[in-house]
Amino acid sequence: MFRTKELCALASAAAFYALSSSAAYSQEVTLKLHQFLPAQANVPKLILDVWADAVEKDSGGEIKIDRFPAMQLGGRPPELLDQAVDGVADIVWTVVGYTPGRFPTTEVFELPFMVEDARAASCAYWTMFEEHMENDEFKDVKILGTWVHGPGMFHTADPVEVPADLQGMKIRGGSRLVNQLLELSGATPVGMPVPAVPEGLSKGVIDGTTIPWEVTTALKIPELVENHTEFEGPSLYTLTFVLAMNKEKYESLSAEQKMAMDKNSGLGFSVFAGGTQADADGPAREIAVENGNNIVTVSDTSAWSALVEPIYGTWVADMNEKGIDGQARIDQARALMAGDCKGMTHEM
Repeated sequence: MFRTKELCALASAAAFYALSSSAAYSQEVTLKLHQFLPAQANVPKLILDVWADAVEKDSGGEIKIDRFPAMQLGGRPPELLDQAVDGVADIVWTVVGYTPGRFPTTEVFELPFMVEDARAASCAYWTMFEEHMENDEFKDVKILGTWVHGPGMFHTADPVEVPADLQGMKIRGGSRLVNQLLELSGATPVGMPVPAVPEGLSKGVIDGTTIPWEVTTALKIPELVENHTEFEGPSLYTLTFVLAMNKEKYESLSAEQKMAMDKNSGLGFSVFAGGTQADADGPAREIAVENGNNIVTVSDTSAWSALVEPIYGTWVADMNEKGIDGQARIDQARALMAGDCKGMTHEM
């Protein structure tokens, strides 16, 4: 039989361990967020910082997110997803197409003239991510958001209105499908991450680039080229993005910390991110207008649509070889963008 003193000691020890466990359970966590754009660019300023601030607030200060722009933790943009897998960074934002072929299903939203509304496409992207990609292509990371930007377009030294105008030009393409379009037009595609574009233009390594309006501000594109080509209706192309987290780091969070993270992630955040990025196109476009640059608006896209038709057939065949029903993915994406995801809005 235990004596009274021994029972009290055991009770005190149990209380101590319970308190210690509780303190560890709610211990503050600092997460490293790594991405490739300068801190003043639209995506970090209008999306990533807003998201990180919301997570910090909703965690009651238990989560702190340190932001590392412009690859400050080292490496190159195409290495960001592996940095999340390996724990070099806890969270990364990146262009999925920087690793061509690795996440094939995402490319359905990168097909030329596929996407007209970034919010609807970002909604469809998250819906299809949950159904087709979460436990397959992205099984090694915790995906927090999926989205696309506003209309992709040309920014060139010489004006571009029809595909033949690209003949002989060296153009930075944002994805392998954009590069296929450039090849079909007679241009030479040049692979290059977004941060390298200004130097490429100023040194004549490229004659133009494909990016949406919003990122031209941070890169000072209107000062480097005088011509911009935009398209009415569905955009020339879009790129897909992910906000991805190291899986083990996410699982190590307390229940309350996970709740703060989950509340600010998923479908709503994806729609917010895509819409915010697209909304930033207008102010960026005004800079080019004020600069007196030439803006070509293509209203008759028939020549372009005919040019890119083979890309769809090739993509479907590529997907089928991987055991993915490519045409079914196209049909589903179109149905979602025209149906359940149409008119989708979300504010953080």
